This record gives sequence, structure tokens and C-alpha cells, in this order.
Amino acid sequence: MEAELLELNARAKEDGKLYAKKRFIFAEIERLLKGRAFIAIAGPRGAGKTVALRQLLEKTESSFYLSLDARIPEKGIFETAKELEEKGINLLLLDEVHAYPDFGRELKKIYDFLKIKVVFTSSSAIGLSELSADLSRRAILLRLPPFSLREYAYFEKNEEFPQLELEGIIDEQKAREYYGKTIRAEALFERYLKGGNCPFALGNVEVLPLLRNTLDKIIGSDLTLAGKLSPQEALEAKKMVSFIGKARVDGISYSSLSKNLGITIYKAEKYVRLLEWAFVLKRVMPKGTNVLREPKVLMALPYRLLYADYGECIGALREDFFAEMMGGHGYPINYLKSTRGAKTPDYIVGKTVFEIGGASKGASQFRGIGEKYEKIILTQPGAIGKMKRPLYFAGMLGGK
Repeated sequence: MEAELLELNARAKEDGKLYAKKRFIFAEIERLLKGRAFIAIAGPRGAGKTVALRQLLEKTESSFYLSLDARIPEKGIFETAKELEEKGINLLLLDEVHAYPDFGRELKKIYDFLKIKVVFTSSSAIGLSELSADLSRRAILLRLPPFSLREYAYFEKNEEFPQLELEGIIDEQKAREYYGKTIRAEALFERYLKGGNCPFALGNVEVLPLLRNTLDKIIGSDLTLAGKLSPQEALEAKKMVSFIGKARVDGISYSSLSKNLGITIYKAEKYVRLLEWAFVLKRVMPKGTNVLREPKVLMALPYRLLYADYGECIGALREDFFAEMMGGHGYPINYLKSTRGAKTPDYIVGKTVFEIGGASKGASQFRGIGEKYEKIILTQPGAIGKMKRPLYFAGMLGGK
């Protein structure tokens, strides 16, 4: 075994001792490791994937950590895993696996010929999407998003709030009871929207400069090195993100991006798709089959703040937040179109239509929505009424 790899593993294990608190997903990883686990963890840069692996390393006997964006083993992943298994290592932790060329082939060999368990991470869902069909059926994919509001309260203020289910938002009595238990969380909501959702921002770190560096690395390095964007396309993608960040949410479509940026609709769709895989953008598709399938294009929190002040883009930030929370917890979310195909700001989750806005937001957007749907207005600051609920409730959800 290479001396440098042994040293880096020892350093990583010591580093794992520095973090007492664990992301909520940690318990699920530990549960899965009780079986023959092959676990892929995808999440944006700065979400805490490296910390989670090092915590696993520190807590798990007979484990070994490799950071593939820092040091690639000379023998390759498979031969290194084989050597580790022969030395009694039962768990291999591979950080930023997409930095290793053709990692899918090496991982498949490990799965097919070795008994060692593997947990591997990637800051891009692009690489993980290209795993062979055979391996992707065997690997368990977990997503590690930025903090939910509930998780942020735990890490930042040591507040442990009860998990909320979607029914707890819809049912007025349940919502009133939950509001009484968690109203303190609302005081954290504005800071959360301004970047508190980023784990790397804990401790009042200045978020936006770090976020800008992250975005530059995603577009200028991750997507280009992966062969998904040429240098010219990377420039176009960067301009596109800036345009989306400055525009109204309901003014973004592949067609509008094509027209305003002077690129083809094909390229607009390609850039949006790649940046969604890189956890920068999020597409929300329209509800129904008799509409053009143009998505609503939102941004991951808090990227929009790179292009507009909080007060200027608060409406869009609220929509970014709602879509991120619903999608991140497994609730299928769509937006509604009128019969003419025009976009509305409403979202639909199951049989519930949501309107997102400030304290003065009314029910006018619900005109024409059938009685079979529940109708909820989520507001910041929060309120409880027949239809009204606090917007921050979406940040307290658990998995579906």
C-alpha cells in the first residue's frame, strides 16, 4: 500500500473526530451498511459528503478512505480495493469518484469480484447517471442536498424540531398544532434563504463569494473536464445562469433562453439539463398531457442571490425553496398551465395546489381550479387560516 494513501487515510480519520453532529441521512447510510452495501451519494459541492465519509471512517472499524480528487492510487481503484480486502478492510470509502477516469468499470469489477462494501460520492449526478445499467441496478443512490430548514436549525442553533409530513401542512388543525411547536424556526428562515442552507456557511461564513467560486468550478471545470461542455459552451452556460438569475421565474423557457442568448433551443435544453444534474438549476414540468412540455426553470438556493439583492428576488427565492424542499423529499411537483398554455405561479403536489408568496398573497390564482384539489397559500411571514400556512413549513418536511 502506498505510504501517501495510508497517511491521507489516517488524516481523514482524525478529521472525522472533529464533527460531532451528523447529517440526518447518516442514520440511513448506517442502516444500509448492515447489508451488502454499494452506496452512491450525490450532492452539490459543500453539502457535507466528505465530512459524512470521514465520520463513517472514524466510526467504522476496518474501513479505508480514498479522496480521488486529491490522490488517485497508482494501482487503480480495483487493485487497491483488492489489496485492502486482503488486509481485512471491509468498507471502502471513495470521495469524489467522478475524478477517476472510467470509474464505473472499476466499481463494477469490485462489485462482481470482491466482497468489500463501498460508499462513493460525487458532486455531479452526471457521472453517476453514466454508471452501467448493470451496476446502477445494484448501487443504492442517496442524495445529500443542502440543509433543510429543520436540519439548519439543528446544526446552527442546536434546535431539534419534529419532522412534518405533507398532511401536516394541508390539515388546518394539524398545521396549527405544529406552528405552536415550531414558531421559533420562522426566525431563522430569512437567514436560511440567504445561504444558511449551505453547510459550508455554518458559523456566519460569508456565503456568496464561496458560492460564486463553486459555480465557476462547476461550469469551468466539472462540466468541461467531464467532456460535457466545450470552453465556448461553458461561457454560454455561464451567461445563461446569469440571465436566469436576473429574470422573472415565469419568463424563463427554452425558447426565451434561445432568443435572448442567441443559442439554439437544443443548446438551451442541454445547458439547463447539465446544470440541473450539477445541482445549480431545477426544472419543474407542467401538469397534464395536453400542454407543451416547456419546464419552469428554477435555481438551487441561494444561487439567485449572485445576481440580485434579496429584496429584489424574494419572490423567486421562495419558489426556489418550495420546489427544492418538495423535490428533495420525494414529493412529485409540477406547475399548472391554463388551457391556453400560459404559465401560472401555482404548483401542484399530488392533489394539492400551492400558491407561494408574501403576507398579502390572496386566493385569486385559484380561480378555475376544481373542487377535487386542496388549495393552500404558503406565505412568508407565516399565517394560519382556512387556506394559509407558513412557507417555512416546507423546510420541516421529512422523506415521503
